Parts: sequence; C-alpha cells; structure tokens
Amino acid sequence: MQLSRAELLKAYRLMRTIRVFEERVHDEFEAGHIPGFVHLYAGEEASAVGVCLNLGDADYIGSTHRGHGHCIAKGCDVRGMMLELFARQGGLCGGKGGSMHIADFDKGMMGANSIVGAAVPLALGAALASKTLKRGTVAVPFCGDGGANQGGVLESLNLASVWKLPVVFVFENNGYAETTASSWSIGGGSIAGRAAAFGMKGLAVDGTDFFAVQAAAADAIARARAGGGPSLIEVKLDRFFGHHEGDTQTYRGPGEIERVRRERDCLAIFRRRVVEAALLEAAELDALDAAVALGVDGAVAAARAAPPPDAAELHTNVYVNY
Repeated sequence: MQLSRAELLKAYRLMRTIRVFEERVHDEFEAGHIPGFVHLYAGEEASAVGVCLNLGDADYIGSTHRGHGHCIAKGCDVRGMMLELFARQGGLCGGKGGSMHIADFDKGMMGANSIVGAAVPLALGAALASKTLKRGTVAVPFCGDGGANQGGVLESLNLASVWKLPVVFVFENNGYAETTASSWSIGGGSIAGRAAAFGMKGLAVDGTDFFAVQAAAADAIARARAGGGPSLIEVKLDRFFGHHEGDTQTYRGPGEIERVRRERDCLAIFRRRVVEAALLEAAELDALDAAVALGVDGAVAAARAAPPPDAAELHTNVYVNY
C-alpha cells in the first residue's frame, strides 16, 4: 500500500529526529553532561519508525536498553526525553529513570528496560489485557538478537501462540549481542525461522529499508487486530555506535563501521528513494532537517537549564500502592 505524502513526511521526520537526537546525546554524554549509561539507536531508525507508524497511542510497545528510537517513533516528547536523560525535573519519569527506563503510558510506551528481553513477557500482559477486555489494541515488544536467546522470551512466544494473543514480536538483529556476533550465538542461524516452531508466521526484513519494515509490520499488526494471533519479525540492521557509549568496538572488523555508515544508512536510502520516485522533494526534506535540528537544540537547552529532581521526590513512584 502506497503511503501518503503526509505519512512519508512523518516517517522521515521521525527517523531524522531519532538520528539527530542520538548524535547529540553522543556529544552531550562525551562532554559529561549526561549521567549513567547510554545505548544509542543511530542506524536503526527505519525499524522503530516502520513498525510504530502502524500503531496508535492506545497500542503498547515495550523496549530495550537501547530505547530512545522506540520512544520517539511512538510519539514521546523529545524535550521530556532529554530532560530525563539529563536527570532533570520535567523529564518523562521525573528525571529519575534515565536513559534505560524512559516510559510514557499516555503514548503506549511501557518503558525502556535494562533487563535483556524483559519487554517481551511484559508486552504479553498488555496483549492479554487487550484480548480479555476486547480493546482491539496490539502490543509490540522490541527485542535484540541477544534477548532472542532468553528463556522468558521463548516461553512468551509459546504462550502468545497458545493463547492467540494480539502481539507482534520484533527482533532487531544488529549483528551483536553486546560484543558477541549473532552469527555465532543464534542456533539455526535465523531468529525468524524460530517462529514456525511456535506455530506463528515469521519473516526477516532488511532494516535499512523503511518500506520493507513498514509493510511487514502493517500486515502483522492488522492480522493481530483481527484476531489472527501473534507474528514474529526479524529486522536485520546495523548500529552506528558501540553497544554503549565508551565501547571501543574492538570486536568489529577493520573498516566495518565506516562501510555500514556509507552503504547501510536507512535515512540516506529512504531519502534517495522518495526523491528519485518524485514522492517528496529534496527541499522539503531539507526543511525538515533544519526544523528537527532546532527542536533538538531547544531540548538540550531546556535540559541544561532545568533543576534536578527535588529531594522530596526521592521515594515517589518507587513502590506501587494498591
């Protein structure tokens, strides 16, 4: 299905926002302005946006430790995110969650998660609630290639199939589970191939191709909404930065990072395709680039100026009161 001009512009704006946000976070972290750990999503933008473009605020996603891109694609406020990373008042979680624990339930973002694979069983709960209460919503957990080998993840695949839940499992295979090559660590050589064992549809797509991701996600999400049960999508992509900020990436081959940036940049590929097909004009994409840059600059300025959380807030939102 051909996307409208408005949808194409939205997709590009979201992908560009993720890229600029992550590159700026890289600089701010390096300068010592952001505390804690940071795992950047640059290079993987087409996956988050291609999937989330098919979702509404009532649909839920679960994320990983590399969650900024998923947050932005799902519609989370960029300024609130930056305040959160800087550990300041006004952050999406009050400045107390940081990079690995951003959440915004109003946008259906159940949260980034520092526990590998933890979003998968959490999303199962959201999908079960949707089916039980007949909400017509879908849950989409994002998981990495390392998380694909977690026991709880495999148990979730089985239970989703048994209960025929409205969930779409998205495995982002960026080639490395931290520093371990996925080509070595994935039995059978394919995450998508595992779907058949659980009686669900599974396919692998090129994560540099926004249109391939969007089409695969649209089909799986529509099937889940209609009561057709779960699906699994393996998105094959590359991260531009290390596993975390400060990672020297000595496990990557000579020239690999430069080649990936040169040949597998999903933004450059998207831009080239839509301009060559006369779907969008270069000038309007340039205008979006400028607007996104200004927005991220404003978010950083706000984060630098904001105060840290008040000491009185230390014990709020720590435990749930029933």
